[in-house]
Amino acid sequence: MQYVLIIHEVEDYESWKKIFDDASDIRREAGERAYQVLKYESNPNKVVHFSSWTSIEDAKRFFESPELVRIRADAGVKSPDFIYLEQLESGIL
Repeated sequence: MQYVLIIHEVEDYESWKKIFDDASDIRREAGERAYQVLKYESNPNKVVHFSSWTSIEDAKRFFESPELVRIRADAGVKSPDFIYLEQLESGIL
């Protein structure tokens, strides 16, 4: 499984979340298969988006597309950090 971890600050969580939810169809079409949204305990506008993808290439193509750059700007995203990850192991304890 391939994953993407994105850490970014947003201007306003509620505004960002609406745009994020509205983009669910294009995320699915691009290859996102599952996601989690988390926030920093000390800062409700510092958001972590962790998602699984069909491939790292699909994820990079999507996140680096001009459409996504525009959507991030509209959503008030500040300086996102993208970390592309390949699963080595998984388990339940």
